[in-house]
Amino acid sequence: MADIPTHHMIYGNLVDYVTGEPLVDTDDERYRQKLARLLVEERGFAKNELEMRRRIETLFAHQFVASKIDIVVSIGEQRVMVLRYGPGSLVTRERAAIAAARVLEEDQMIPLAVVTNGEDGELLNAKTGKVLATGLEAIPTREQIVAMLPDLDFTPVVPQRREPELRILNAFDVEVCCAGGPCALPGAKEG
Repeated sequence: MADIPTHHMIYGNLVDYVTGEPLVDTDDERYRQKLARLLVEERGFAKNELEMRRRIETLFAHQFVASKIDIVVSIGEQRVMVLRYGPGSLVTRERAAIAAARVLEEDQMIPLAVVTNGEDGELLNAKTGKVLATGLEAIPTREQIVAMLPDLDFTPVVPQRREPELRILNAFDVEVCCAGGPCALPGAKEG
């Protein structure tokens, strides 16, 4: 076990399936790796179409938050889907995933968002916020997304909606541990 305070069991290190970089081996990271393998081996995406561990940093009301977007899926140069993992309930994670899909890129909305706890999932329309499908089988294949491309809306959020979406991320993604403070371990590649 590592000699740092954490709420995660640390099993050592593992190698990221997509990037090959070493990561801290936790239960959560094992689920993320399982999801990356699912996207490549079962859903037909190439590893170079997956971007791992994107972040959106926000500061509102003296509260700094680094929101994690576990996987961003692209087809060609077009970002088409964000995937956010978190243990527990999916419904509590929907709104933050939608906000992330709306503001991750300034020049486009990412039209699809997936929330998953590694065992279940929901596919969301980022523009409407509606759940399109449920279960891990709801994560579309590359072929399905290619077929959907003509109907997907990539229009960026209007500038006056950007800050409210960032505030939503800030509020939903703040981490407060049982001791009353943030759980973030500066510089640690875990979580």
